[in-house]
Amino acid sequence: MGILVIGGGIAGTVTAMALRQVGFDVGVYEAYESGGEDKGAFLTIMHNGMDALRAIGADRPVVENSFAATGVELVSPDNQVLRARAFDKLGPDGPRTLTRSVLYRVLQEEARRRGVSFYPGKRLVSADVSSGGVVARFANGGSAEGELLVGADGLRSVVRTLIDPDALEPRSTGLNVVYGYTRGGGFPLAPGIYRMVQGRNAAFGYTSAPDESTYWFARLPAADGDRDGPLTADRWREQAFAAFEGEPIPAADIIASTGDEVFGGHSYEVPSTRLWWRERLVLVGDAAHAASPAAGQGASMALEDSVVLAQCLRDLPDTAGAFAAYEGLRRGRVERLVAASGGRDADGERGWLYNHHIDWDARVLV
Repeated sequence: MGILVIGGGIAGTVTAMALRQVGFDVGVYEAYESGGEDKGAFLTIMHNGMDALRAIGADRPVVENSFAATGVELVSPDNQVLRARAFDKLGPDGPRTLTRSVLYRVLQEEARRRGVSFYPGKRLVSADVSSGGVVARFANGGSAEGELLVGADGLRSVVRTLIDPDALEPRSTGLNVVYGYTRGGGFPLAPGIYRMVQGRNAAFGYTSAPDESTYWFARLPAADGDRDGPLTADRWREQAFAAFEGEPIPAADIIASTGDEVFGGHSYEVPSTRLWWRERLVLVGDAAHAASPAAGQGASMALEDSVVLAQCLRDLPDTAGAFAAYEGLRRGRVERLVAASGGRDADGERGWLYNHHIDWDARVLV
């Protein structure tokens, strides 16, 4: 029997690769036929996330399909640079920006190349755990049997509730996050730099890719009813534009130049999960912890989880000991991140985050 990974997003796919690298047979079971949600957004994998990918030799596909993020500028509403910070690593060794859809694609392609099997359209509904293994049961009536089950099934994790039926629900951050892409002009480009500005009512940031397309995001206070259902691209654009209309910053001009490539959603966080594991079940990524997007660390922390879990299962002789060691190595760090990002501190001291290094060859000790 191999290991069942529930969820084919960033955490699930990289966990599968890392587990495969230490000798496990791995199958990834994804609820969606297309292999993931929220693919309209973009993200930056920060130094620590790229370090985690390098630990298992999976960084090259990401580098080849992304562009460098070289630093951050904090800009006043009248477009004066208040503070600038260059990232300490440039080029392929530093942070990389890309869309989620591209990231999912290149990671899954690399995982398949390494022998990981993917099973789309498999929405987990329950799991039976015994001394001999675990049987996952899916909404379509199918099932799969494995030695262990890894819950990489995101914010609304089914595996989290299987581990702890009384687990707290994700809580609202009070923010909507809108993403967009434009090739429009009439505003200053920001090649590789994240230009960040706090407007009167909302925060805005953007960066420009080498092809001069601009990637932007807006963090907006959530209005009543925003969580009732998905909004159209036009409605998200209207909300974002209204938040910055009349301000001297270029946000409104950038938003106005954007066509249908606008995607939005409400933001939630999981500050602390009481139980990360039970018997043969364990959580990684947003299923275990989810932060406000202010720090831009969701993907990078998930990548760290993936690699550290594989190291623990590689080096420790029993499952309970491996899961306990994994939690011990990860819980304090991710809960500190959730607390920091929950404070909306997008530019605070981040050395403890960015400089984190995983030595793949180092052995995990109890």
